[in-house]
Amino acid sequence: MPSLEKELSIASKKNKSGGGGVSLYFALMIMTVLLAIALGISTILFGQLKVMRGMENSIVAFYAADTGIEKELYEEHPPGTHYSDYLDLNGNGFQDSEDSVYNVWVISAGGDSCPATVNYCIKSIGVYKETRRAIYATR
Repeated sequence: MPSLEKELSIASKKNKSGGGGVSLYFALMIMTVLLAIALGISTILFGQLKVMRGMENSIVAFYAADTGIEKELYEEHPPGTHYSDYLDLNGNGFQDSEDSVYNVWVISAGGDSCPATVNYCIKSIGVYKETRRAIYATR
C-alpha cells in the first residue's frame, strides 16, 4: 500500500500547485478592473473641477462687463468714447492679477452694428483670468 499512498500524495500536490496560478490571474484581473474604474472616476472628477473653476471665472467676468454698462448708464459719455477700468476684487486699492477688467465702447446710432433707431449703443467686455464675457446694450 505504500505505493498507493505515494501516488495519492503526488496527485494531491499536482492539484494544489495548478490552482494557485488561476487564483493569482483572477486576483490580478480584479485589481486591473478596479484600477481602471478608479482612474475613470478620477478623470471625470478632475474634469468637473476644471469646469466649475471656469464657471466661477465666467461669472466674475460677466459682472465686470455689467459694471461697465452700469457705469456708462450713470456717467453718459458721448458716442465714440472708449475707456477701461477695473474691479478691485481683493480690496488692495490698486490693479493686480486678481482683479477683473472691463472695457466700454459707446457706439453712435447706425455705426458698428448699432441700429439707427436708437440713441446709441454700449458694448462692455469683462475679463477675469483669461475669461471674457460681453454685454451689448442700446439706449
